[in-house]
Amino acid sequence: MTATSLSPKSPRVRVRVNRLVLYTVLVAVTGLFLGPFGWLILTGLKAPAELAAAPVHWLPAHIQWHNFADAYKLIDFLGYARNSLIISTIYATLVTLSSAWVGFGFARLTAPGRKTLFGILLGSMMLPQMITLLPTYLIFAKLGMVDTYWPWVLWGLASAPYLVFLFRQFFAGLPRELEEAAIVDGCGYAGIFWRIFLPQSWPVLSAGFVIAFTWTWGDYIAPQLLLSTDRSTLAVAVMTTYVSSAGTPITNLQAAGSVMYVVPILLIFLVAQRGFVSGMSTSGLK
Repeated sequence: MTATSLSPKSPRVRVRVNRLVLYTVLVAVTGLFLGPFGWLILTGLKAPAELAAAPVHWLPAHIQWHNFADAYKLIDFLGYARNSLIISTIYATLVTLSSAWVGFGFARLTAPGRKTLFGILLGSMMLPQMITLLPTYLIFAKLGMVDTYWPWVLWGLASAPYLVFLFRQFFAGLPRELEEAAIVDGCGYAGIFWRIFLPQSWPVLSAGFVIAFTWTWGDYIAPQLLLSTDRSTLAVAVMTTYVSSAGTPITNLQAAGSVMYVVPILLIFLVAQRGFVSGMSTSGLK
């Protein structure tokens, strides 16, 4: 190896330095994002006295594994998890398909005012959930759908603006020859969507499903407002059930329950990681 190849200005050294800097930044950002989850796990392993200690005890003096068992037994954990799974699966499946259908229409069909409608759709993403929550509740109350899962069915059928945008971007990048050949063969636009476009959009489908499932699994406000205690979700149970007789939250049990509450989402993401990343990247290409 010559002295020139080891000089600071050589391409090989610059590549190694750039990689080192990049990896350092990635590790720092990863630690920043994983820090709250790690602190949640440590909190779930502490005794109640350690949570109020000053100065702060960063690590538990004696690991309290029974906190997880207590958090599991204190509520009907599996029952609430089943409710969350039902609602999240119903909504994620319906909203992914309906958003794909709407995105297909915006990408491949031409009609007067299409761009204006798409702009209004994108603008609706700026509306906070709290603005529409009260009118939505009043509508569902008038229809007798409070304390049922029908609101999530209707929300799913109505599509979601962000997912519509993802599908629209993906479908707009597919070759026009695909639908032209199908039309020549006598296939309508519904058949083109179901037989040609939808099977090719599996990366966006998996990304949309994971996003929608996470939205619903982590939603606290809508289940708390629309569902009774027996039909409520795990998010509501974790936030409201772990309290003492005085009404104060039992923080270590809350943290232990929250860790078990997050695990299913992490598993779903790990299983669908490749499709999720691919869908998020390809939907931005045109």
